[in-house]
Amino acid sequence: AGVAIAPSSYYAAKTRPLSARRRRDEVLKTEIVRVFEANYRVYGADKIWAALNRQAGSGEGPLAGVRVARCTVERLMRELGLRGAVRGKTVRTTVAAPGSAAGDTRPDLVERRFRAPGPNRLWVADLTYVRTWSGWVYAAFVIDVYSRMVVGWQLARHLRTDVALDALE
Repeated sequence: AGVAIAPSSYYAAKTRPLSARRRRDEVLKTEIVRVFEANYRVYGADKIWAALNRQAGSGEGPLAGVRVARCTVERLMRELGLRGAVRGKTVRTTVAAPGSAAGDTRPDLVERRFRAPGPNRLWVADLTYVRTWSGWVYAAFVIDVYSRMVVGWQLARHLRTDVALDALE
């Protein structure tokens, strides 16, 4: 069920030495892991790339005088399954209802048809958030589907029900 390959091609591939890229990747992988572990497993591709290039410029270690591309560090970190720490909090805006598979148990009242025969017949709402220097800001909008005009909005530094209700009022 496989592709027919000549026996000589198979044995040539089996006995062929590793390519220059594969040999260099193996050296880089060990150095990436060393830098990652030496820095408490928090360095991402940017910092590991900078550290490897500093090492290359200093003339020390196995990478003496050899610069490394950032995309190469990203690719090898992906292959190794390494990820750096991410700063800041992640925002969780949707909390699944207990017992629901998709988390959304409300019926789709407009059945995904976002058209209205006239103004003020169908309004839709949306919530979004923006990161600012002072923290997260949450915005609730109510839009008239017919005219595409914003009929109500509200901003707050919290994501509670009254943000959406104030936009509706």
